[in-house]
Amino acid sequence: MQENIIYGIRAVIEAISAGKKIDKIVARKALSGELFGELQKLCKQKGIRMQFADADVIDRITTANHQGVVAMLSHISYVGIDQIDDIARAASEQPLVLLLDGITDVRNLGAIVRSADCAGVHAIIVPEKGSAPINGESVKTSAGAMHYMPICTTKNTYFALRALKDKGYRIVGATEHGAEDYHKVDFTGPVVIVMGAEDKGISNQLLKLCDQNAKIDMYGHIESLNVSVAAGIILFEAAYQRHKL
Repeated sequence: MQENIIYGIRAVIEAISAGKKIDKIVARKALSGELFGELQKLCKQKGIRMQFADADVIDRITTANHQGVVAMLSHISYVGIDQIDDIARAASEQPLVLLLDGITDVRNLGAIVRSADCAGVHAIIVPEKGSAPINGESVKTSAGAMHYMPICTTKNTYFALRALKDKGYRIVGATEHGAEDYHKVDFTGPVVIVMGAEDKGISNQLLKLCDQNAKIDMYGHIESLNVSVAAGIILFEAAYQRHKL
């Protein structure tokens, strides 16, 4: 784990300022001082999570002189949304993008990334806040797929989706309230598939941007699928349509 952490207040500040992607920071309870205040301000600006713990908890993470602060580096590298076209072009394919609107369960996130990789998705967009963390657990649940899947983070999913729509991407929302059977939706060409949060589904704001809303018909007593299962079904319909051509 040592290669995935940075310790010491100044070292962590410099890492953030240098653009290192950090999952979270663990700080000693009651830590104070001007330098620590600078770190807190920087974390707030960058949207980096800070957790507080007793000194012995931090000592178990590292025995080095951590000054009460340890940062957990991201397990994966990220790409910008403007790089998605290049990723698809390198594979000689039309872009297939998955946007996750507030998936909060780490295991669901990992399972979705695994299915997305198997289905040939070129990139996944997730919000910087209000989403499951990309950490060791989600990487493990993805069976390592997160090491290969380009992940884009965005401060505003609406603007990200709007930008792709303006570039000619067709937006397909996967929702149980959709008007069209997912088999009848055209997933060829540049497409963004939007999957909603486990409890609320796709936000109304994003639904307004969708060109089509796809549904999976239910035939049993339960009216909805787990979001990771639904994602797998939709993604492999898209993969079938795109690769049979």
